[in-house]
Amino acid sequence: MSSEFDITATYLRFLEDDPDITMPIAAIESLVTLLKIKQPSTSAELITLLSGAISELKTSVPNAISLSAGCDLFMRFVLRNTHLYSDWESCRTNLVENGQLFIQRAKESRNKIAEIGLPFMKDDDIVLVHSYSRVVCNLLIRAFQKHIRFRVICTEARPTETAKSDTMAYLLRQAGIPVAMIYDSEVGFFMHKVDKVFVGAEGVAESGGIINHIGSYQMGVLAKNANKRFYVVAESHKFVRMFPLGPDDLSIKKKLEFSTEDKPIETRHLEFTPHEYITALITDLGVLTPSAVSEELIKMWYD
Repeated sequence: MSSEFDITATYLRFLEDDPDITMPIAAIESLVTLLKIKQPSTSAELITLLSGAISELKTSVPNAISLSAGCDLFMRFVLRNTHLYSDWESCRTNLVENGQLFIQRAKESRNKIAEIGLPFMKDDDIVLVHSYSRVVCNLLIRAFQKHIRFRVICTEARPTETAKSDTMAYLLRQAGIPVAMIYDSEVGFFMHKVDKVFVGAEGVAESGGIINHIGSYQMGVLAKNANKRFYVVAESHKFVRMFPLGPDDLSIKKKLEFSTEDKPIETRHLEFTPHEYITALITDLGVLTPSAVSEELIKMWYD
């Protein structure tokens, strides 16, 4: 990449400037900004430019699964549209304009999901949530504003790097929702008190399983064992073309290091939760079973 434009710095700046933006949308905004600045003169130059930027983003950002979904989706959009125009200038202008439109629709998906998810909330519910998810938080606050009265159990969700003001418990309490905080190790103890579980996702795999904050997998296992419904709330732009079969199939792995000396715990933030533990996914495309995710990915990529 040219030193004139730093795609990684641009991506990180979008995340810093807008605390509500998701990683896939920040990635797409960065790529649209790249097209505005660099202005490639041919379709071949365009593909080479985007491919290099996407590769740089994926390799320079830790835990790049979520942003990969946005990068791949935007590249698919570009490949499907470059041949529709007779002159190159019209093509480039259209890609930038439609890229901005796509970003706007993706940002609006969070509110759409909140409306789709409202029927899942009932009076007197006790909802268990794990880690901070903007889309889950938005759904719960919307339900409270619709005068549905419920309580929320929030896990501590270690390890976490968010400030207190960015935690799920803090934001829900600010909205007036009663919240109880528990340690991650207490999930099994309190599971019998829970009516349903809501979690977000960094990425949704083709199998319908999810990549999410560490601890989601054990929560799914405990919920299934207790016959509790386990819902994933996620935007469709987080659907990724991956097919992990189990927790060890992600590229993000944690090694067990045995030692007789005191050592700090190696931090791992993401893990895979297989589809068999998921009741349904609440998305901007509607309520999906895990098996329906692959069908939606086929529509996105091949229709």
